[in-house]
Amino acid sequence: MKKPLLSLVNINKFFGDVHVLKDITLDIQQGEFLTLLGPSGCGKTTLLRCIAGLERIDSGDMLLNGVSIKELEPNKRNVNTVFQNYALFPHLNVYDNIAYGPRVKRTMAEPELQEKVAEMLDLVQMTGYEGRMPHQLSGGQRQRIAIARALINQPDILLLDEPLGALDLKLRKHMQTELSQLQKKTGTTFVYVTHDQDEALNMSDRIAVLSQGRIQQIGTPREIYNNPVNLFVADFIGDRNLLEVEVLATADSYSQVKLGSRIINVRSAAYLEAGQRGMLAVHKDKLRIAAEPGPNSLAGTVLSVHYAGYQIRVEVQIEDAVITAVEYQQSESDYQVGDQVYLSWDDHGAILLPMEAGSA
Repeated sequence: MKKPLLSLVNINKFFGDVHVLKDITLDIQQGEFLTLLGPSGCGKTTLLRCIAGLERIDSGDMLLNGVSIKELEPNKRNVNTVFQNYALFPHLNVYDNIAYGPRVKRTMAEPELQEKVAEMLDLVQMTGYEGRMPHQLSGGQRQRIAIARALINQPDILLLDEPLGALDLKLRKHMQTELSQLQKKTGTTFVYVTHDQDEALNMSDRIAVLSQGRIQQIGTPREIYNNPVNLFVADFIGDRNLLEVEVLATADSYSQVKLGSRIINVRSAAYLEAGQRGMLAVHKDKLRIAAEPGPNSLAGTVLSVHYAGYQIRVEVQIEDAVITAVEYQQSESDYQVGDQVYLSWDDHGAILLPMEAGSA
């Protein structure tokens, strides 16, 4: 079995009486793009700062290539950090910002350094900007220079703390693609922090979802999106309807549940006994609306139809529940308020979860 590049073992961190990180255990593989995803205050940035050595852990261990780094100062760990504000030196031009690390560490002679800076500028598509000052660069350009300045040190791991947070939406989308391609091109291990689920799903090889200082789930974007392990992950990842149901029977990985007076069969994330209450999590964009009933479909009445760009959001009243379906602009999507329709979904469109909250 391949040995992990970085192993976090039962990491705990306190700020005074506040338990910020709770028994975090995580293996990070060489060359992967791992995202720490969660809401504000969940501990993801604190965990990143602990890996960087900017915060000390209170218990547990961190092993880089099998060697503990928990007592090492930040400059003794072969990791580099890119912050949201990029932290470029305002009095240094682009060339000198990128060259700063090797010059301080004296790891390269000047001729080699010139070649390496040129290589980094080419890598981040900034050749020709060597003489520019940081204030003469756009936000996306400053971000590229910050990444080049980190990568020239050839770190084992590049830590990125919400580096796209200050960019506008269009540039964020563009930089997501650039960052993902850059990571694949260099083969450098990226550990990326964000609260933006779309960003995490678009860029990552794996995602670790955090809440209240604990890792709730680790998996590929597809696994996290389609198979949440608890209510927190289901509510945080993807746009879902959450509907309380009664469990009638469970067999293998499927359950028969009662939603109002309707009986349907759904995938189940955990074994629930007959008579228990569960939460049915249904992807809004995996719902189908039809004029005729089909297998496992639910009859309802259209309450509203909202056109939002390329999306159509349709609210349907099904007994006491209101379910939102998201469709994409199609000529046959011609529903009017008051129409009777039938909602259904494919096998991965819904999952049954236990009622209890996933975060501890």
